[in-house]
This record gives sequence, structure tokens and C-alpha cells, in this order.
Amino acid sequence: MYDYTKIERLERKKINAKERLANYNEIYEAYSDTTAKGQSSRCIQCGIPYCASSGCPLNNNIPHWLKFNAEGNDEKAFQISNETSPFPEILGKICPHNRLCEGACTLNDGHGAVTIGSIEVHINEKGFENGLKPSFPKQLSDKKVAIIGSGPAGISCANFLLRAGIKPVIFEKADEPGGLLLYGIPEFKLEKKDVFRRIQLLLEAGMELKLNTEVGKDISFEELRNEHDAVFMGFGATEGRVLNHEGYNSEHVYMAVPFLTNIQKKRLGKDFDLKYNVHGKNVVVIGGGDTAMDCVRTSIRSGAKSVKCVYRRDEENMPGSDKEVKAAKEEGIEFIFTTAPKHFVADEKGKIIGMKFVKTKIASDEKSPRGKVVEVENSEFIIEADIIILALGFNHQQIKFLNKAGIKANTYGGIEVDENYQTSLTGVYAGGDMVRGADLAVNAALDGREAAFKISAQIKNKIAV
Repeated sequence: MYDYTKIERLERKKINAKERLANYNEIYEAYSDTTAKGQSSRCIQCGIPYCASSGCPLNNNIPHWLKFNAEGNDEKAFQISNETSPFPEILGKICPHNRLCEGACTLNDGHGAVTIGSIEVHINEKGFENGLKPSFPKQLSDKKVAIIGSGPAGISCANFLLRAGIKPVIFEKADEPGGLLLYGIPEFKLEKKDVFRRIQLLLEAGMELKLNTEVGKDISFEELRNEHDAVFMGFGATEGRVLNHEGYNSEHVYMAVPFLTNIQKKRLGKDFDLKYNVHGKNVVVIGGGDTAMDCVRTSIRSGAKSVKCVYRRDEENMPGSDKEVKAAKEEGIEFIFTTAPKHFVADEKGKIIGMKFVKTKIASDEKSPRGKVVEVENSEFIIEADIIILALGFNHQQIKFLNKAGIKANTYGGIEVDENYQTSLTGVYAGGDMVRGADLAVNAALDGREAAFKISAQIKNKIAV
């Protein structure tokens, strides 16, 4: 180890922008074995590995699998990578590593962090190519846990329940499993074969999957509780936030999730809403997070004539990950910072043809280190647009059966859970965005894992009694 003095940080090579705009393929090339080993050998094996202890929500054993990868022990690296994470090759692609593990790497101080995410992808993809699989018990007990939602939290919970020998039964209202991982994240960031492969591994291990099944409609929540030893709720917060303006019924205003979902459905050859067509259109996306980046980059690949991203703060304060913003710029997206929306602009027939904005500045605020956004007087202007996409964050969905069952929610609409991830109903657990609000996939994976541990312990305690 200690090769950081001889080997520079080398990120995965990106396909050039012109070539990648012609398709929806992932934009990064894979590491070669030699490159991956060299990058792994840069790890200095800290006594207190901040990458794992404070940078990674899952507390992955990062230095361990870096060491084994550097030494050429691919099987051990694969096993350790999969020990704490339910889908490391996926999180290696979609996590904002600069803010998490790599952001906490000791080598950030002058040498450049170890490329943890890229190495994580390499270890697992090579492992799968060599026929390696995560280990699960050969036989499950007669205990069953119902999981509502097959997104990151649900898949993670199922993964760790299976390891404990408990059968998970996932109820998914969509036509395919994966939730956010399938329909919310574009293919150029995450190829869908990765999601389907993980689902298949869980099915082979004994998981049961019920698609097109909405709890509260196709099956009652009471029936779910009666037929299973516990219930885990892992559906997300997908209700898009709106502006206090009229015009949301216009065919020219899209919410981010329906737009991304329908584009992905089209890509998968499924029925989709023809409304979501940006080909030849001038598109304006409002927002500065990763969802906004997904929308602008999807729009340009879908044939938009021009794409602008408008954000009310400056670039330094954008919540989107650095690599996504950089990639968007390379692909021709125009960014307009310190600019906030005021209201839609329509023609005499009521057709929305643009939006009025106002310039902003950041003022100091004792309540927030980021400061507060203040409008600049007499700075209003109009940006013409054929399509406006709102990527302003997400609120909790209003689920009727939750209220009917008496499950307590907090003032923000999220489900209240205790230190065991249990809701106000005994035996009913929850995690992910429905508890936290819209958050990272890795945090949903953490909730699913920890809830699975608590559920397993609760079931085993019942057996012991």
C-alpha cells in the first residue's frame, strides 16, 4: 500500500459528450484489472478509516476490500463488499461519493481521494463475470415478512432478511421491481440490467415478488399483517413539490418523476404517456439537485432543441453531485444560477410559453450556514420555453391505509419510527424516504438493512419465548 505517492488518482474515463448523447448508455468506461489494483493500492489503510466510519452511511469495510483488490484476491474483495451493502455495484455508480466516502478520505488533503466508487463497481462486476454470487442460506424458515415497495429500502430489507433465513414477500404496485432504481434514475447513470440482476439473485435465494399489487387496493393492509410475521414499509416520497402558481394542468409543464418514469418506460418498450415528448422543444428545468440533472440530461438525449437549468442559489450551493453537474455541462446544458421562478407566462389562448424569473442573492442568516435567498429588486425577466420541468424536491405521498391503520406520522408527513425502525403499530416497520423524506438511495439501503436486523431479532425472540 502507500502507493498514493507514486500513483495519481485516476477516475474512470468518460465517453466523449458527442458520442454519449447519441444513446442512453452509461457514460463511464470500466477500469481494467491493472488500473483497479493500482487505484486500490493508493489506500493508506488508516487506523481510523474515515471513509467507512463517517463517510459511508452503511459503514462499508472499504479499506478491507481495497486491500484485497490491490493484492489480487478478487473473491475476498467481492465477499467483503457484499457483506454490508445490499447492492454495492449500484451504489458505486449512483452515490455522491465526493460528499460521502471519498469526501472523507484522508488523501483528500493534497493527494486526491481513493476512487472508492469506481473500484467498488469494478470489484462486483468482475465478481459477477467470474460467477461469484452473494451467499444466502440454502433453506429458509417458515417465517415471512411482507415488504411494501421494491425500491432501495425494500430490496435492502429483503436481502438481509434472506441472510437471516426469513422469507421476504415484496408487494410492488408497479409493473416491474426496482422503484427509484428502475424508473427514477436514467440508464446513462445506471443500466437497468444491474437492477434486474439483483432482483433475480434475491428471487433465486427465496424471495417472493408480487407485481401490479397495490396495498390498500389489491390487498388490504390488515390482510398483509395477518398473513405475515412482520411488515416493512419502504415506499418512497415521490410527490413532486410545486410552485404557488397556476398552470400545472398545462401539457407544457412536467413534474420530474412522471417525466423520467415515462421516458424509461419508453426505453423498456412499455406503454407510456405520449405527453412527455421534448423532441425539438426548448426545455427549462427548475431545480439544482440530482433529479434536475437527470431531467436536463434526459431531455438532451430525447432530442430537445435546447435545455436550460435554472437554480435559485449559486453553483457552489447546488445540492446535485459535482460529477453530474460537470457531465451536464459537457453535454451542452446551459446553467442559470441565482435565479428564482416568479410565475408562468402564457399566450392569449392560455398556452404556457415561458416563465418569469427574478435574480437573487444570498444574504447571511443565523439560522442557516447556507444563508437565505433574497430577490434582487427590479431584476425580473422572462425565459421563453416550450416545456418547463419542475425538479424542486419531493413530499410524502398521502397513503390512505396508513391513516386508517392508525400509523402515526410527524408534522412533515413522514412516518414516525422508534430506534428499532418500528412504527406505532407493533410488528410494522418502516424506512427510507417515507420516514426521512426524499434522501439518498444509500440511506434507504441503510434503513432497509437495519430494519431487517431488528425484524429478525424480534421474530427470533418470539420463537425463543
